[in-house]
Amino acid sequence: MNLILLGPPGAGKGTQAKMLEDKFGIAQISTGDMLRAEVKSGSEIGLRARGIMERGELVPDEVMTAMLKARVARPDCAKGFILDGFPRTAPQAASLDAMLKGSGLKLDHVIELKVDDAALVGRISGRYSCAKCGAGYHDRFKQPAKAGVCDSCGGTEFSRRADDKAETVAARLEAYYRQTAPLLPYYAGQGKLKAVDGMASMAEVARQIGEILSGKA
Repeated sequence: MNLILLGPPGAGKGTQAKMLEDKFGIAQISTGDMLRAEVKSGSEIGLRARGIMERGELVPDEVMTAMLKARVARPDCAKGFILDGFPRTAPQAASLDAMLKGSGLKLDHVIELKVDDAALVGRISGRYSCAKCGAGYHDRFKQPAKAGVCDSCGGTEFSRRADDKAETVAARLEAYYRQTAPLLPYYAGQGKLKAVDGMASMAEVARQIGEILSGKA
């Protein structure tokens, strides 16, 4: 079973991918992690990518596709994979289709986690964590039992990620929709695109995805 999860930053793709990985024994492939691993390994593709990155250029689609071809051939992908971070554009999607066909593989499902933009900005921008142990909190949904004191370690210092600011989240959403919008009609035209309510609870999103994978939705 080979899947793509689509959705803006903060939609919960990583959480759902991990749950699918644990349930079905399929590999979650983050193209960012994959790229860093190839560069670190010193492979031929990794060395090529490193040179491109050191020049401040974007890694070409054909290099990313070549990395993916090698990655999906590894034993942990025998039962399938979940792609995270690729494709981002229609040409990348076409390149991916060609690579998979050449490898005797195909995508089974493309699942979009649909979100309410304003609610998502609130969800992300309200996050903060204990500076000592990393326990996560939220201005509205999960505050410490005792104000200003971490439930886990008793720490009294907290921090917020710079990219969780409301204006930064809004900019990331805009970039996501600009880049990814063409993918939706591309996969809809193949009959592979399904959508779930990304604003629902984690368990409910997982249930909706499960119905898609079982053919009930």
